[in-house]
Amino acid sequence: MTKTPNTPNKRILPRRGFLRAAGFGTAAVAASTLVAPAIAEGVRELRLVTTWPKNFPGLGTGAQQFADRVTQSSGGKLTVNLFAAGELVPPFESHDAVSSGAADMYHGADYYWQGKHKAYSFFTAVPFGFTANEIDAWIMHGGGQQLWDELGDRFGIKHLPCGNTGVQWGGWFNKEIKSLDDMKGLKIRMPGLGGEVLRRIGASAVTLPGGEIFPALQAGTIDATEWVGPWNDLAFGFYKITKYYYWPGFHEPGATLGIGVNKGVWESLSDAERALITNSAHAVNNVMHAEYNARNSAALNTLIRKHGVQLREMPVDVLNAVGEVSGQVVREAGDVDDLSKRIYESFISFRKMVIADSRVSLEAYYAARRLPFEY
Repeated sequence: MTKTPNTPNKRILPRRGFLRAAGFGTAAVAASTLVAPAIAEGVRELRLVTTWPKNFPGLGTGAQQFADRVTQSSGGKLTVNLFAAGELVPPFESHDAVSSGAADMYHGADYYWQGKHKAYSFFTAVPFGFTANEIDAWIMHGGGQQLWDELGDRFGIKHLPCGNTGVQWGGWFNKEIKSLDDMKGLKIRMPGLGGEVLRRIGASAVTLPGGEIFPALQAGTIDATEWVGPWNDLAFGFYKITKYYYWPGFHEPGATLGIGVNKGVWESLSDAERALITNSAHAVNNVMHAEYNARNSAALNTLIRKHGVQLREMPVDVLNAVGEVSGQVVREAGDVDDLSKRIYESFISFRKMVIADSRVSLEAYYAARRLPFEY
């Protein structure tokens, strides 16, 4: 049943239940923020909640860049105020806050909402799924956006792509992984469908927001974690606890981050304002991916040369095992209801097409570029 979204006024006061501290250990929002300030005539303020720590490289700064683009491009007529994880709502309650009207927008990874509907994972990343360029192609030109809209309608949310981390790494482990047997029983932080894949090969997967990962790894609550890649992993300091850094990552070959807008807010905007928000989200989608490509190489060099991190390739039997299980897990995510089946069929059809193309384009070029010549 479609949930009727609240249509907010220019400011929406948060529900008391959303004001508790959680997620990243941030204190409850100060009482002064509960009182809506005076708003200049003709100015509309929108509250953007995120699942990221304040100003965290790439993720938090990308959300801030979206807020700034909308505010600046509108000449301040649409002012987007950003609240990091835990400042207004706990990180994993961002979807509920926007759906209910307690917040106007969120920035996060939609696979965090797979407990609400498994098909949400298709719009962030699935194991052995799309690269960043491929998921953009599917969403923007392969029917993905229309299916995402249909899914969002069930919760009163308009969805847009707003960032991509690119290919993610396999993660940090407190011991070497030499075979599939070494994965069994390990407590590993991995959300989304990738986490379910790990459970089925004998590991114990847990979902934690970013700010809780380091203390959990430090305390031994988890034995391993994936986060994003060298740039973000360096920022969180995982190298201080473990030196084994594994590649490749199978779970998120191109993780799309999304903006979710309360449907009542979206429908109350003018066509020009909706276009401005869409264009700002698409711009950040491109700029963020480019920044990850630029920063990861330098961060990897720092991890190796300065911090003595040891790179390890994931054993073939582990990759074979997760590959075999991944197909089953993804099919199940696409077999929940009629909508999930249509999303799955669209995703798989487009995936087959881009794989056939990449074999004679990108993959062929990458192989050629590795030939022994320099210039």
